[in-house]
Amino acid sequence: MSEFPTLHSRDWVEFVDPENPDEIYKCDLTWLTSNWSCIYGNGCQGIDKEFPDSGCCSDGAYYSDKDDQRRTEEVAKRLTPQMWQFYYEARINKSKSKKLNISEIGLDRDSKTRKVDGSCIFLNRRGFTSDEYKGEIGCVLHHLAEKEGIHFSQTKPDVCWQLPIRRSFEKREIGEREITVNVIGEYERLAWGDGGLEFDWYCTDNPQAHIGKKPVYLSNEPELTALMGKSAYQILKKHCEDRMELIKISRAANRKRLLPLLQIHPATLANQKN
Repeated sequence: MSEFPTLHSRDWVEFVDPENPDEIYKCDLTWLTSNWSCIYGNGCQGIDKEFPDSGCCSDGAYYSDKDDQRRTEEVAKRLTPQMWQFYYEARINKSKSKKLNISEIGLDRDSKTRKVDGSCIFLNRRGFTSDEYKGEIGCVLHHLAEKEGIHFSQTKPDVCWQLPIRRSFEKREIGEREITVNVIGEYERLAWGDGGLEFDWYCTDNPQAHIGKKPVYLSNEPELTALMGKSAYQILKKHCEDRMELIKISRAANRKRLLPLLQIHPATLANQKN
């Protein structure tokens, strides 16, 4: 099945931030109630066909700010040669020094994780072996979180644990006031900028990745809670549950003319029809 265009109809909900009455949340219900699921290692073709096992890690991760970079560098110090393919590559003079060389300046002059051999330095590659290394293919920061029994939002750069959810901010004028709109939506191709259009493959609009047993608002609850806070997430969850129930009732009654009023993610819909 082919990938769908990013620009398609969506249902949105807005509500006041319970922690800050001067701000509102605007959330993409079409995305959050979709069946998207990460399929890395289970059909993911990678954004660069030359590095299919790199998933969306081919270019490294751009840090959201200095704090994000510092946190990532501190987390990296907890990695071991047994876990991390590039343990020595990441160290100055490739020794066991604690001083790390894991960051670089990207094409847009912002800081990011280093690329080594075509992908992020934190990505363990398929087929690598050494006397010490016993790690697994994939993001070693993700594996570290699993080893320590914590959520990967505590070990990975912001953009990595948030994907494919995108938090952005808008300003809205209401009379003489200007309020902040916190937008929670899909990190689609266009969100990557011009480079996103050049990806050889991408998952969010691809039916191959819409195979989740739970909708995004449930499968990504920890990430959404971290982005929104517990109170706002609970309000979002109620809106999503109400929408899922309406979809269920409409389908059970075979009331097809109601369903066009509910904008189902086209990739989820295509997968359900097959």
